[in-house]
Amino acid sequence: MNFDVVQGDIAEQSADALVNAAGTSLRMGSGVAGALRRGAGEGINEEAMAKGPIDLGDVAVTDAYDLDAEYVVHAAAMPHYGDGQATAESIRDATRNTLEKADELGCRSIVIPALGCGVAGFDLTEGAEIIAEEIRDYDPDTLEEVRFIAYSDEEYDAIRVASGKSEESGTIDETEADR
Repeated sequence: MNFDVVQGDIAEQSADALVNAAGTSLRMGSGVAGALRRGAGEGINEEAMAKGPIDLGDVAVTDAYDLDAEYVVHAAAMPHYGDGQATAESIRDATRNTLEKADELGCRSIVIPALGCGVAGFDLTEGAEIIAEEIRDYDPDTLEEVRFIAYSDEEYDAIRVASGKSEESGTIDETEADR
């Protein structure tokens, strides 16, 4: 499975599935959810909310509407209750469940953001390490390409370092590949 880190607006990506950094209510507000909602149109928020709430770490799937994808996988890495903060476990579970759901849907490509590392308050470096580890450890059935997306220059640099990607080639560093 090809795994790379890219920079840009997730709503402008083309893939079989785009991943929303969702909360358990599946209400699409700001950040990644807001970008996907603006790109897809209002129907995506209505469909997502009709499928919620879901448990922390679980996923739900909606149509991608006007986005260049078949599906949006809503990965609930943050609770919409209590302190609203993501945990290492919620990020790990949401990432693994996302990859499994993409395979179940027959997806060959997905784009995943830094789940739980925005308004959910989890440390970006630690979160990126968890997400990258789950991607590396996943044994896909149909998935061929996973793009871990960053929006800002700072986020992109942090994710590349945390995921073990070299600046030059976009491949996993030798120490990571030997794991």
